[in-house]
Amino acid sequence: MIKTIAQASLAVNEKLKIKKNSIKGGNGKMRLSIVTGIHGDELEGQYFAYLINSYLQENVELLNGTVDIYPAMNPLGIDSITRGIPLFDLDMNRIFPGAKDGTMPETIAASLIEDLSGSDICIDVHSSNIFLKELPQIRISVPTAKELVPYAKMLNVDFIWVHESATVLESTLAHTLNSAGTKTLVVEMGVGMRITKEYCFQLFDGVLNLMKNIGMWLGDVKPVREPTISLNGAVGFVNSDAAGIFVPEVNFGDCVKKGDLIGRVLDPLTGKIAADIAAVCSGMVFTLREYPVVYGGSLLARILMSEGENAK
Repeated sequence: MIKTIAQASLAVNEKLKIKKNSIKGGNGKMRLSIVTGIHGDELEGQYFAYLINSYLQENVELLNGTVDIYPAMNPLGIDSITRGIPLFDLDMNRIFPGAKDGTMPETIAASLIEDLSGSDICIDVHSSNIFLKELPQIRISVPTAKELVPYAKMLNVDFIWVHESATVLESTLAHTLNSAGTKTLVVEMGVGMRITKEYCFQLFDGVLNLMKNIGMWLGDVKPVREPTISLNGAVGFVNSDAAGIFVPEVNFGDCVKKGDLIGRVLDPLTGKIAADIAAVCSGMVFTLREYPVVYGGSLLARILMSEGENAK
């Protein structure tokens, strides 16, 4: 059943409407919410929402509970390929929990929190931006790790990044819901403005597996991978030392040793190598620069450190 959960008036007699598809099967009381499209340039979740939506409707007799799918939390951003909310110059994931008597984005954010509250589990699906590509992962703040990691391990991602929370995260959807008692997992995968089908299928298998484990799915599921769990401080950041064109010398997901060549920054004007970029630690490359134009300080890669490693 498709429902409008928030709306606002726009110019020229148009309306902004945020909708969800609520799919219910059996007598189960569990509720799973799937959220995508908070950032308008993150499109991996759109394809994933289609996959899970169509499959559950075709096999509703195997569903034992309610799955709410919110495919476009920021429809104006998706329509205009804009990361934030157009006209307001706002990152939607920095205005939660919102306010009923606030601006239009704040009132919409408050309505979304109200509708999502009470879910047994919420999965908030993100992509990277247009500059970086991410291996499928779940990011969890340290205070919520004990409760969330067991669920994250069911979702068929490559690794789980447990990190210290920062002040800015307090205004995100995940922090707001977790603080209110709604268990929320943040998935990052792929690259902005693109759809990586294999990652979406990977997460699809993981969501069915989670549903099976919590009693919401009566059908068969595929085996899922055992993720690597990275605790705070176990990630090395590789930044550019110069401006130019970054050409990687490693592939996404490769394992490297400290000092290995990650790539080169090239200067098209002089025809010279502006900088050789070395790995700051040993481990697996889980983030890699996708957009080649870089400047001094630009993030080029993240490396999941091998046990006992320290970044310089």
